[in-house]
Amino acid sequence: MTDLLAPLQSLKAGNWFKLICGASYQHLPAVRSLTLAYTLAGADCIDVAADPAVIAAAQEGLQVAKSLVKDAKQRGYGYQGNIPFLMVSLNDGEDPHFRKAEFNSSECPADCPRPCETICPAQAIVFNSSSEFSGVEWEKCYGCGRCIPICPYSKIYTKSYISSGTAIAPLVISRVVDALEIHTKVGNLAEFQQLWQTISPWADQLQVVAISCPDGEGIIDYLRKITEIITPLSGSLIWQTDGRPMSGDIGDGTTLATVKLGQKVLTANLPGYVQLAGGTNSYTVAKLKAMGLLKSLNSAHVSGIAYGSYARVLLSPVLEQLENQEVSQTSVKAKPRLEEEPELLWRAVKLAHSLVSQIKSQQEL
Repeated sequence: MTDLLAPLQSLKAGNWFKLICGASYQHLPAVRSLTLAYTLAGADCIDVAADPAVIAAAQEGLQVAKSLVKDAKQRGYGYQGNIPFLMVSLNDGEDPHFRKAEFNSSECPADCPRPCETICPAQAIVFNSSSEFSGVEWEKCYGCGRCIPICPYSKIYTKSYISSGTAIAPLVISRVVDALEIHTKVGNLAEFQQLWQTISPWADQLQVVAISCPDGEGIIDYLRKITEIITPLSGSLIWQTDGRPMSGDIGDGTTLATVKLGQKVLTANLPGYVQLAGGTNSYTVAKLKAMGLLKSLNSAHVSGIAYGSYARVLLSPVLEQLENQEVSQTSVKAKPRLEEEPELLWRAVKLAHSLVSQIKSQQEL
């Protein structure tokens, strides 16, 4: 059971760290390993797809982390045995976070240089010369869309979906899931209200409700209308400023959009906390500090940061090495779990901690 005080204290202290595994990312071994490493590094929240199998994989990672409290402390990491919130994401309409890329590899010309395979940050696009699968590995794709414009033959398309709140209700009621994020956009008020009607019967069981919204004309008025719909709210409210979705691993400049949007939402004095996402990376804390948007510098401050593609890519070398290893269990070859390879585990935690510690070191003195 989550120690509910620790993540909420981080929100109040202005040093909340959230790992975004991806609203449509369903590669179970990676979700488990990412959850384990970032929990040991001191994360406050793990955000995963609203898929029972993904939630179960994240739960496994959390449970393994609990068994490694002593080791984490000895190595000087931020984990003190406080389990982060487990959050799932829903959407009220079409959203880039809730889609998958697809194409028929048999239609690809033999002489295509396959730039899609190179550009995919999730390594979800594969081509095999044998009879093995070629195309998009569905469970790895998280919908960033970078492959679409780069295809020389315009063969790649996406399929979007809406994640229903009904399926996760039992997991919230049983306290498996602590928090919920709703992805919306300006102009979707009717759709948001319809989704909230599904959620409201069990919303009082949630510790946190996060509203993720990209910038758009009239965004502040839109967020105020959302506030009216969801009030009263038993748990804490987070406004997630989705500046440039799924782009944090591209370069430092991607963080500018979310910082500016965060500043705009802060100025509106809405109830709740403001947390950045969308383009966040190693430059984000420095940019917040330069703009005076951290709690130690300003009473109107950003309370936390969520890291998605950057956080995942940061650990990808370790997770790739783990995936390429095999261990023999009886007569069956199987992939080892991260905790079964201590050298890889603590290398992953060290990398994760290098990111988590940036916001954690900015707490008010």
